[in-house]
Amino acid sequence: MRPAILFPLFRPLAGLPGLGAKLARLAERLAGPHAVDLLWHLPSGLIDRRFAPKIAEAPGGRIATLTVRVDGHAPPAAPRHPYKVRCTDETGVLELVYFHARGEWIQRQLPQGRTVVVSGRVEWFHDTLQMTHPDAVVPVEERAGIETVEPVYPMTAGLPAKTLRKAIRTVLDDLPDLAEWQDAAWLARQRWPAWRDAVRSAHTPTEEADLTPSAPARRRLAYDELLANQLALALVRLQQRRLSGRAVAGDGRLRARVAAALPFALTGAQQRALAEIDADMAADRRMLRLLQGDVGSGKTVVALMAMLNAVEAGHQAALMAPTEILARQHAETLAPLCWAAGVEIAVLTGREKGRARSRVLERAASGELPLVVGTHALFQEEVAFRDLALAVIDEQHRFGVHQRLQLSGKGRAVDVLVMTATPIPRTLTLTAYGDMEVSRLTEKPPGRQPVQTVTVALDRLEEVAAGIRRKVGEGARVYWVCPLVDESEQLDLAAATERHAYLRALFGDRVGLVHGKMKGTDKDAVMAAFAEGRLDVLVATTVIEVGVNVPEATVMVVEHAERFGLAQLHQLRGRVGRGDKPSTCLLLFDPHLTETARRRLKTLRETEDGFVIAEEDLRLRGAGELLGTRQSGLPEFRLADLAEHDDLLAAARDDARLIVERDADLQSPRGQALRTLLYLFERDAAARTLRSG
Repeated sequence: MRPAILFPLFRPLAGLPGLGAKLARLAERLAGPHAVDLLWHLPSGLIDRRFAPKIAEAPGGRIATLTVRVDGHAPPAAPRHPYKVRCTDETGVLELVYFHARGEWIQRQLPQGRTVVVSGRVEWFHDTLQMTHPDAVVPVEERAGIETVEPVYPMTAGLPAKTLRKAIRTVLDDLPDLAEWQDAAWLARQRWPAWRDAVRSAHTPTEEADLTPSAPARRRLAYDELLANQLALALVRLQQRRLSGRAVAGDGRLRARVAAALPFALTGAQQRALAEIDADMAADRRMLRLLQGDVGSGKTVVALMAMLNAVEAGHQAALMAPTEILARQHAETLAPLCWAAGVEIAVLTGREKGRARSRVLERAASGELPLVVGTHALFQEEVAFRDLALAVIDEQHRFGVHQRLQLSGKGRAVDVLVMTATPIPRTLTLTAYGDMEVSRLTEKPPGRQPVQTVTVALDRLEEVAAGIRRKVGEGARVYWVCPLVDESEQLDLAAATERHAYLRALFGDRVGLVHGKMKGTDKDAVMAAFAEGRLDVLVATTVIEVGVNVPEATVMVVEHAERFGLAQLHQLRGRVGRGDKPSTCLLLFDPHLTETARRRLKTLRETEDGFVIAEEDLRLRGAGELLGTRQSGLPEFRLADLAEHDDLLAAARDDARLIVERDADLQSPRGQALRTLLYLFERDAAARTLRSG
């Protein structure tokens, strides 16, 4: 249960002053559903209203706070003209300018003869100082209320900045006094403020330096968030270790048959990964291992060998993929190898219906079916296994930790192997997979061709199309990936449909289209037509990014490459170069490139090493966007910036390890405070693994 002291921070936004149901929805889209989310929504700028010159000394273009006397009103002479209010001090004249404003309202705000304080941006117009739509107008006796530094927050359309500031101030005024969870000596060494002071300080910057990741208040809060993350992972890992496992060790006969059927020998990296997996499975504690391998490094074969280890020992294994296309493709890749080993494999996705589905379910439940490949459908309640010993989860970043636990809950002491083809920088591996052991496949299987990467400006589209026509004439198959548009599937689809029509006009009806809005069966039919050579060109949104395998495809065109993340471009490039012919990746870019986009494209031209690319991507974009997908399953940090705070991540990891060694159930006074920290950062699942106390 969440501690009562945190209840005020987890009240819904609609309960805060100024935020009714409608504005609360906008604030929720901006920050999150609870009051605490506003605390993590830190200012990105500031407006300094402390500058208070006389009228004659006010420089144009600056925010100024002026004390003036209201001399007279000049209502607009025509409907489109502005309403002007003439004000003075002993040094000159200031005109306040209002467009589309109601005269009575202005007269109430600024009665003639009154001395007022006005604040806003000033400009000189001819010889007169003007302030258009002042930000603040108050009687002179309330001057102290505006002569301050005002935080500027990232905003969303329709939510007034003043309303958001007021809601945040309310939450800051009600901050509970929480017991300190940081180690006292470490806190003193860092010279950080207490938690409550740090939050208030982060929301009341007085100079630009207070807005940087290195400001003491921001570093303290970033460390709190990283410690919550690392402690949660350490507790989940400990929980996994405490759960009794079981030793699973096959005799190698099925794996020997697969090895004999493979057209190539396993690489050194594959053999090392398999040795680590075998050792984990043979131990009597549960395996939780991440298999990281670049596109085309042969993860699927490693996964099959691990699954066969379970089958040899008389158990079952399941492989789960994030999409139907990928699940079916895994099944197709594995089927001939399973056939060689004499082991049956079946597919279970949302599309299997009726008798076929019932048959798979019956045979999985009876234990007659040793291997099942599927999508999220494997989580469903009616799916049962007689004796599931190994769960393999592909493209882990598309699934959360809870889904991982759900699948492993389908059997007794299930070992879990998680795979990703998205190379993840070391820092992110710690934050997302700190609860796992890691194996890396760093070599490509023999026979893989390098991919030549070329960048071309979009204004040369016709030349590119002519080059593609030549390639298709020589028998090549081509992927053409359309741009990401504003993260909107509707617009992505429009861009893809338009490009499909353009290419059909050039190449006739041997051009297909796949996108995320299509039915699974229709998508598969188009993919099959492309794989079998009935289509020459496949136009796609990024649905083809993960795992699609057509060895005959040798050209990848990515339109508006500057809109994609580095890791995502690397994934797309990995769709070609899978056969024995040389392959090309054309990155079409908008000539008006930002410096970051230019560096991104240069990195891709220079290297095919996914791990080098991932580290550079982290540097260029920060962790939040790293995988190019919002649903990346990587923890979204609100306060920590992994590129700036990686030293804090290492410290948080060490601290979490020590805490778990000394006080695994968090019963000491510091342990109790750390429980509050876990709930504060909504790591409730980890908090629940603790024995209640």
